[in-house]
Amino acid sequence: MLQNYSNSQTETKDNLEKTRLKRNWWMLLIIPAWVTAGFFIAQLTVDGLFLLLRVANIPLGSIDRTVLNTVMIALIYLLTLVFVIFVPWLIKKYRTTKSDIGLTRLPSWSDIILTPAGLVIYLIISSLLIFLAGKLLPWIDINQVQNVGYSQISQRYEYILAFAALVVIAPIAEEIIFRGYLYGKLKKFVPIWVAILATSLLFGAIHGAWNLAIDTFVLSIVLCSLREITGNIWSSILLHMAKNGIAFYILFIYPTLLTTLVR
Repeated sequence: MLQNYSNSQTETKDNLEKTRLKRNWWMLLIIPAWVTAGFFIAQLTVDGLFLLLRVANIPLGSIDRTVLNTVMIALIYLLTLVFVIFVPWLIKKYRTTKSDIGLTRLPSWSDIILTPAGLVIYLIISSLLIFLAGKLLPWIDINQVQNVGYSQISQRYEYILAFAALVVIAPIAEEIIFRGYLYGKLKKFVPIWVAILATSLLFGAIHGAWNLAIDTFVLSIVLCSLREITGNIWSSILLHMAKNGIAFYILFIYPTLLTTLVR
């Protein structure tokens, strides 16, 4: 009888483990879908808000376009964070901890030191893959530039706002969402390499164009690796800021740099 009871317990544990594994792999679809929905709902909410302001005859046209773009970007990221992280807690008490996000401490010197190393690795791999894609996949425009919403700026305050949105706000928010929440949750349910791949595929996909998708896919792999090495997302935030800072310089400060380098 004891043997039968022991066998029954073993079978029950095996069944529970199989159920747990099956549920875990479903998270590979559920969590990325939740993050994508968060961005979509935040975008719709902000668009709806500005539409209501126009219907109410609020003179948005008199407000500088750069100011409006910056406010919209900040609101979209803020609402995405609220929706993705706090709504599950409000509805189902699914709590997201600092450990989940990777913000358990302040930045350290190791975070700062690893940033340039990660930047070099990212630039080399991304440049190589984009070059190969341009040679092997002729439909990919490797020179396509992302529309970041600041196509016509000339005043100093406009450059400051664009810098704040693209080099400060976006990297911090995206790292909390992707390398923090998304990757932090996924690696609880699937192998780390799968979590890195899924996070990076989604991060690349939301950037649209093929060359941008390849570039941000590689960037995300390096950023996820930095989180694994350091246990936090500070190094990822710093690297993301550095990458966006370089892009900002090329797009707005020295736009002829790429042409010069190609020649």
